[in-house]
Amino acid sequence: MPYSEALAERMRPFVLPRPGVQERSMFGGIAFLVHGNMCCGIWKDYLIIRLSKEEGAAALDEPHVKIMDLTGKPMRGWLMINEKGYTEDADLIGWIERAYAFASSLPKK
Repeated sequence: MPYSEALAERMRPFVLPRPGVQERSMFGGIAFLVHGNMCCGIWKDYLIIRLSKEEGAAALDEPHVKIMDLTGKPMRGWLMINEKGYTEDADLIGWIERAYAFASSLPKK
């Protein structure tokens, strides 16, 4: 299943205008990177978000969130949010804000 182009169209206006952001094809979906560091993206219909390990662990208690595991090896700090978790633009923007803040804190690649 290809990634959700509808979600990509929703995300682009909230992500691409930010400083240092680039869009790339990755892991069978798309990813938005901040100065070379993964920030957020899309895999199938899932919103993929990168947070610190601590923030990611805390976010697992939120509805519609699970740890990212595409290969059988869970990735701490990386989350998959199902469609119900980003139905409203405010929810989508909230996830993007959190991921962008974390990715912006990392050293440039």
